[in-house]
This record gives sequence, C-alpha cells and structure tokens, in this order.
Amino acid sequence: MSALPSDAADEGLTHGGPAQVPEPTPVPTLNVANLLTLSRLVLVPLFVVALFVGDGHDTTWRAIATGLFAIASATDQLDGWVARKYGLITDFGKIADPIADKALTGAALVGLSVLGELGWWVTIVIAVREIGVTLLRFWVIRHGVIPASRGGKAKTMAQIAAIVAYLLPLPAGADPVRWSLMGLALVLTVVTGVDYLVRAVRLRAAGRRVTGS
Repeated sequence: MSALPSDAADEGLTHGGPAQVPEPTPVPTLNVANLLTLSRLVLVPLFVVALFVGDGHDTTWRAIATGLFAIASATDQLDGWVARKYGLITDFGKIADPIADKALTGAALVGLSVLGELGWWVTIVIAVREIGVTLLRFWVIRHGVIPASRGGKAKTMAQIAAIVAYLLPLPAGADPVRWSLMGLALVLTVVTGVDYLVRAVRLRAAGRRVTGS
C-alpha cells in the first residue's frame, strides 16, 4: 500500500476526510477567579458595618475594618492573577472586577469622609476620576480596549496604602504619613486619569479613521 502524499498528511486528510479540530472548552462563569471577585463584593458591606461601629472610634472594630479592607484588596490582585494564569477570563469577570474595585474603594473613601476623617473634596476628586474612566471605556469600546498602564497599577496601590493608613487607629503623630500617602494617591489619580483620556481620544480617532465614520 502506498503512503499518503505529504501534503495530505500535513492537512490531516486521512481516512477520506479532514481531521476534526476540537473546539476550545468554554470557560465557566462560576470559577475560582470570579468567586474571588464576588467575595470582594460580599466583604464591602461587612467592612462598612465594622467601620461605623462606635461611630468609627472603637479601636478594635477599626482594626477589624482595616483587616477586611486589606483582605478584600488582596483578592483584587489575586483574582486577576488566577484568571490570567489558568485561562479563567470571562465577560462576567471583566465587568464584575472593576465594579468590585470601585465599590470597595468608594465605600472606604465615603465612609472616612462621613466620619469627618477625610475631606470630601478628596473623595469627590477620586470618584470623578473613576467614574470618568468608566464612561471613557464605554465611549471607545467599539474601537478597542485601552490596557491598564503601570501608572494605573501604581495609582491603585497608592490608593490602597493611603486608605489603610487612614483606617488604622493610629495616633495623631501619624497624620503627616497619612497626608503624604493620600497626596501621592491623588496625584497619581489625576495624572493617570488625564493619560487615560488622551489615550481614549487617540484610540477613538484611529478607529474612526479605519471605519471611515
């Protein structure tokens, strides 16, 4: 019996037909990465309750609130790593993850402002930036996705560090440290917000040139 031609073998033309290429297995919505994201959302109301026990002045409960915030923030780093490493990226995760992030950070900033420990203007500046970036994502979504920058990641870490410093029941002598951390977070928040705006405008302009619309 003669052997099959090499080109037929290369294309999988054995037994009279092409080889079947298995379709990729769909990623289930209920996976470890998304469960970590959902756990962050669950921790938000628990964190808020702990923060306001004793009008925010109970040392033990402030420590508990800080711990809950730190744990929730850690899941933000962990769920993204798990999703990328094990191929668990889903549309649900893309939507739920930023919502969980903003819910946690927003709850902490608003809570601290309500307690009179953080100026409302700080909370408003950060909130306007985060809401603005979300709106920009929808504005350019048909033209592409703007990847997270190093500045954006640094902004997130600075915000977390500053919020933790304000949540911890530290003596008044620690105020300069708090102000410095929050000042850095504010600068990075504004700078990365402007950078995102510029990149969004450029992406939209490039997309409109390609589509001719």
